[in-house]
Order: sequence, then C-alpha cells, then structure tokens
Amino acid sequence: MEEIRVYGTLVWYYHICQREVWLIAHQLEPDGEKTNISIGRYLHEQSFSREKKELSFKHNRMDIYQIKDGKLVIGEVKKSSKFKKSARMQLLFYLYELKMHGVDAVGELLFPQEKGREEVLLDEGSMAELERVIEEIKRILQMEKPPAPDKIKYCWNCAYAEFCWS
Repeated sequence: MEEIRVYGTLVWYYHICQREVWLIAHQLEPDGEKTNISIGRYLHEQSFSREKKELSFKHNRMDIYQIKDGKLVIGEVKKSSKFKKSARMQLLFYLYELKMHGVDAVGELLFPQEKGREEVLLDEGSMAELERVIEEIKRILQMEKPPAPDKIKYCWNCAYAEFCWS
C-alpha cells in the first residue's frame, strides 16, 4: 500500500473544509478561473521581491524564505488574514516537517494587501496539535468517497463549489 502523504496545502484546507482535503488529495482540480485563485497567484509572484521564492522540501513548497540573523525564516503569503488559523497551521506544518529532518526554522505569515506580518514559532503544543491533524487528514484520505458536503460560510466563493452543489 502506498504511503499517504500529508502536505501543507492539505493542512490549510483541513481547517476550512475537510471535503476539499479529500478532493485535492485525489487530484480533482478546482475551477482555476476563480478570481481568488488568480489573485493568490498574482500576490505570490509579485510580493516580497527581495526574498527568495519557493523553497521545495519533500512534498511541500513554501512560498518564500530567507536567512535572518543566521536563522532560516519561512514565509507564507496569503491574500488576507481571513483564514489566519489555516495559514498558521500550514506554516507550522512546514516548520514541523523541517524540524523532523533536523532543520530549525521560524515562520512568518505575510498578508501583503493588509501590510500584515506575524511571526510563527513551532512549540510543543502546536506539534501535538499538528500530529492530531495529520492523523485526521490520513483518515480522510483513506475514505472511499469524500466527506459529505457541509454548507459553511466559505462555500459561496469556493473553487470546488461545483463538486458539492451542482
């Protein structure tokens, strides 16, 4: 049996919609023409031009990185702070993955449209929460079908809406 891979995007969506986690992991592509997806891509490409773009590690791609005071700093760029908990957990997951391979790093959540920046540090509590989330994501991915759709406040603007409500 193939190993189930959990990666940052799945951690992000787990905190928004668990059905989306299953759809993404099973390579069901969302509507790429959604405005929010286009805006997110643009912000990722145009923001923080001094930092290095995309650090790939294992099956994760971190938005930006730099070395500050001899320490690796991983940055996660988001359109807004609306999904701050999801973004924070995604960034913590990257820090966790790096730590599991002997690399200590710190994180920064970056919200360029809001000119916001927030430091994120991996601690014992967040590691325990991540381990629980990782197991829950693995459980979702092993399901034969996606979880049933659940109408939540984010559905109206979701790129996967057609998979749930058509």
